[in-house]
Amino acid sequence: MQHKARLQGLRWAPLKQPITFVLEGFYVPPGYGSLLFFLALLDFVVALLGNGTVILIIIIDRSLHRPMFVMICNLAVCDLLGVIAVTPRFMIHFLTGQRRIAYSHAIAQAFCVHTYGVAVQTILCAMAYDRYIAVCEPLRYHSIMTSTRLIFSCALAWFIALLCIGVLFYFHIDVPLCGNIIQHVYCSNRVILNLACLSMTWTLSTSVFIVIAFSYIKILQATVTKGKADSSIRSKAFQTCASHLVVYVLFEIAITIIVVSHRFPSMSQNIKQFCSILFAIIPPAVNPIIYGLVSTELRKSVIKLFRLTVRQI
Repeated sequence: MQHKARLQGLRWAPLKQPITFVLEGFYVPPGYGSLLFFLALLDFVVALLGNGTVILIIIIDRSLHRPMFVMICNLAVCDLLGVIAVTPRFMIHFLTGQRRIAYSHAIAQAFCVHTYGVAVQTILCAMAYDRYIAVCEPLRYHSIMTSTRLIFSCALAWFIALLCIGVLFYFHIDVPLCGNIIQHVYCSNRVILNLACLSMTWTLSTSVFIVIAFSYIKILQATVTKGKADSSIRSKAFQTCASHLVVYVLFEIAITIIVVSHRFPSMSQNIKQFCSILFAIIPPAVNPIIYGLVSTELRKSVIKLFRLTVRQI
């Protein structure tokens, strides 16, 4: 009994610095590392080029200095944060097989990943408010969505995200850890805190869903009511809200897949790992394409910049 108690004490003894985590990562069959690295690199480059182009176009084209495009620019910055925080780590894993990550790097990656996850939702929430004003109060839109209110909305979205994650990490950063194996592809607060027998809540996601759902219910009501007198209102509402709604639904589907995958213990570990990174690799790569396809103004600005660049070459 004493020997057993001694073993349990050793097993649960808190780790001391310097701590190095070991990421479980993917099981990469021999010979497939280079192929997986290339696919990850392709996604990374598409996300960087797509979001970088969106940010650049919105900055240099003064005609796009409007609330909707400024918020799209903020979302593109957020997408860059997510893809840069996650993708390079498993690209290194595919290419070299490296699984170890220092404690400070793990905390930094976890902070960036969670900030991305929360900021996407708060920015989409701010965008839903903007779309609500644009459709439901078109005559008062410019008086309501002033430059001051726009800056405040964007700043508030980032502040809420940073505050929530900052507070979360502040309370848990010094919690003693009872293990250093992270059963994941990247570091997140949830998996690190699982080592300390703690868990996270999804309060913010629910709040954002309520705000966005309320906004779109009001938009739908306004569209149906005003659309009886002017059929063009429906098409304008669709053009205004379609991209935002698609981006939000895409992100929520990715998050839902993560949650659902953890409900099936018998699922392949590689499939679970792939599901866990969908939210950080698919939306950042696809979002610029969605906004480019739906927004005529943004698409025209991109084509204009491309033609000017070709002429200069």
